[in-house]
Amino acid sequence: QVQLVESGGGSVQAGGSLRLSCAASGRTFSSYSMAWFRQPPGKEREFVAGIRRSSSITYYADSVKGRFTIPRDNYENTVYLQMNSLKPEDTAVYYCAARTQGWTRRYQDYAYWGQGTQVTVSS
Repeated sequence: QVQLVESGGGSVQAGGSLRLSCAASGRTFSSYSMAWFRQPPGKEREFVAGIRRSSSITYYADSVKGRFTIPRDNYENTVYLQMNSLKPEDTAVYYCAARTQGWTRRYQDYAYWGQGTQVTVSS
């Protein structure tokens, strides 16, 4: 089992940057597929970015491609979400998620979740 703790959310103006961190407990972090999801106000949770457990292959939602990246540090048991050129439509609660199986972009397939961190982008 793994516990996830997010940090780094906040308020920023459009065009700005934020970096979210997701620190994982346990010694087998490298065996987890990791992903970031977000839930805008009044909307369903949606996939943002993901990274495979066994490689550095990454995946992004079309809406964030070219603006967000998802590096992971297996020595620090941490995955990040670097968000650049933020837009008001990026406003949401952002969640880190982990699963022991192969990577997927379906939030229903993730067993482990962080508590969420709010990101607010003003125009």
